[in-house]
Amino acid sequence: KGVFLGLGEQFEKGDWLVRFDTLQPALQAGLPATVVVDRPVIQQILLEHGIPEGTVRIKSRIANYEELGPGKGLKVVLEDGTIAYADVLVGADGIWSSVRRIMHDLDNGADGFAASGAAGGALNEAEARRMAKDSVLMASNANRRYSGFTCYAALTEHKASNIEEVSYQILLGKDKYFVSTDGGGERQQWFALIREDPGGVDPEATPENPTPKLDRLLNEFNNQEPGDQNGDVWDGFAHELFRATPEADIKRRDLYDGSPLITKGWTKGHVAICGDAAHPMMPNLGQGGCQATEDGYRLAQELATVSNTADIEGALNTYY
Repeated sequence: KGVFLGLGEQFEKGDWLVRFDTLQPALQAGLPATVVVDRPVIQQILLEHGIPEGTVRIKSRIANYEELGPGKGLKVVLEDGTIAYADVLVGADGIWSSVRRIMHDLDNGADGFAASGAAGGALNEAEARRMAKDSVLMASNANRRYSGFTCYAALTEHKASNIEEVSYQILLGKDKYFVSTDGGGERQQWFALIREDPGGVDPEATPENPTPKLDRLLNEFNNQEPGDQNGDVWDGFAHELFRATPEADIKRRDLYDGSPLITKGWTKGHVAICGDAAHPMMPNLGQGGCQATEDGYRLAQELATVSNTADIEGALNTYY
């Protein structure tokens, strides 16, 4: 939905540029309708029904690993000093992957904490503020590139006023855009992207200024004349979701992606990387979690063919 002029005489401010039906094409093709499943819900299903209890350990970042020889597996050292042995190591540890740093022999400053999804829900406010500064340095060491946008995001408990007609929408303006999608269960997930230099942080909330992020967003996506600093008057739906979101639930992080790893690859010996560790991408593509899931499926396919540890390296090479 455009909020600016200059797109041609057929468009006015606020016109829908493109609308598409997400239900009827699936039904006409005999396919199930697309449904929204929140990522934490999928994780909970896997934890409760997909893997043995006690399999998952949190706060277990990898400090280093060592290949023990062809077919002999690996020795993995965690940051807390724990030593583990495995036949295969898969680095699904995000854009600032420790496994990728070791595999590709990058500088020590190339890895660190990664947010979960565009909203960065896995990070608390203090961690997010620290990561904004650290990411600038990590990007240089890790050969990652800044997208040019910082992203505010949240999953808010709110039944959208247009939910019967719109399940996903993008509002476009100059140097910024707003995205919202139905999160299921009368929730909305939204993203507000603003073009600016990396490393910025918002003022900390205080009793005198309890909502610094909300205040900035209401100003950046102003829905009243004369509009924002570019003269764009935004659709009021962005304000509807901003105002429905508690300040503490609004997360911010700078967005980075990376060039395809064509020459360095995704595997080496008994080690592979997948998801954002291998191919980080912008959240507006809606493909980060999807591509990581496909990676996992392909890894399982190839490793299922292995009957001897000596065959692991070849199976991983076929995955890539």
